[in-house]
Parts: sequence; C-alpha cells; structure tokens
Amino acid sequence: MKKLLATVFLLLMTALFTYGEELDNIQLPMRDYDGIELPTGTFIPILNTQDISTEYCPEGYKVKFISTNDLFLHETNIIPKGTEFFGYVEDIHEPVVGTHSSMKIRINKMILSDTFEIPIKGYIYTSNDNIIGGGLTPPAEYVKVPHFQQKFQGRFWTRRGPTLQIRPGAKRMMGQHTKVNAGEEGLIILTAPAWITHTLTN
Repeated sequence: MKKLLATVFLLLMTALFTYGEELDNIQLPMRDYDGIELPTGTFIPILNTQDISTEYCPEGYKVKFISTNDLFLHETNIIPKGTEFFGYVEDIHEPVVGTHSSMKIRINKMILSDTFEIPIKGYIYTSNDNIIGGGLTPPAEYVKVPHFQQKFQGRFWTRRGPTLQIRPGAKRMMGQHTKVNAGEEGLIILTAPAWITHTLTN
C-alpha cells in the first residue's frame, strides 16, 4: 500500500512539474502596433523657448522648442501639442562687411509628455536652405548719378536738363548678429523620414 501511495505521489509531482514548465514557456500575445512614418519634408509648428543668438551662442549650443499644434495623420494624433523638441546650433557664420551673421539649427529628437523619446532628423525651417539670417546689409553710402532725359516733339528729339538720381554705392555696412527670440514661432522641417512607434492615448 505504501508503495502504491509513493508511486501515485511521484506521478503527481512529475505532472505538476511538467505543467509548471509549460506555463513558463507560454508566450503572451503582444499588441499588434504598426509604426507610422512621417515623410521627409513634413512641417511641425513650434515655439522657441529661449533666446538664440550668434553673438553669444557657440556651435553645439543646445536648444529646445515646443510644438504649438496637434499633428494628426490618419486620424491619429502623432505629435500632440506640447511635445518637446531638442537640438543644437549646427553652424554659425559671423557678421562681416556686407553680410549679417547666420546659423543653422538642427533638431535631433522629440520627447512626448510621457517622457518617451523618438529620434528625428530636421532643421528649423527657412526658405534659404534652412539658414537663419545671412542677408545683405544696407549700403554704407549713396551716390548721385546725373540722368539726362529726352522728349520727342514733332519730328525732333529735344534734350532736357539733367536730373540727379541717388543710387546705392559699392560700399556696404558692417553686418549685425542674428537672433531668434524666445517666444518666436517657427517650423521644423524633417530632412529624413521619422518612424513613430509610440503615440499617446487619452
């Protein structure tokens, strides 16, 4: 009798141990989530959070922006309002005679309100190849140029007295530093597709 009970006990223990191993190997079903790709050239409205100037910000200076609108794609809020964007001043050209200073600001990541971080590639957008500033300075002098006018009367041309025209001279003023003020609105343009694998839910 004791041997029978011992055999039954061993069989039960073996069955329980095998069942436990099977439980450990069970794969729970994962949520099926398809990432969403934001294409190159996508514009993201943002607000600058600090003063950025070529006068006191060196190359590599870290910057932060905040999105001002919800960005939807296929009825999904991909980039909610208030998402933070981070980057740095990539390139600076100092002011010279004839040209104001310029800079390019690169954006390399965004952080959602739940602290999830997504890498992106983009720049603060301008129509001049994303270069902020760099315009021509005003002329440093103006020169007077005589201009003779002629008037047709009947069959003859008659010359009237000269008039002076003021035209910009060859010299230009010294350039000024370029600044992006805190609170100034702008756009980020994506220069590579951004793969969004995480969105917020209400």
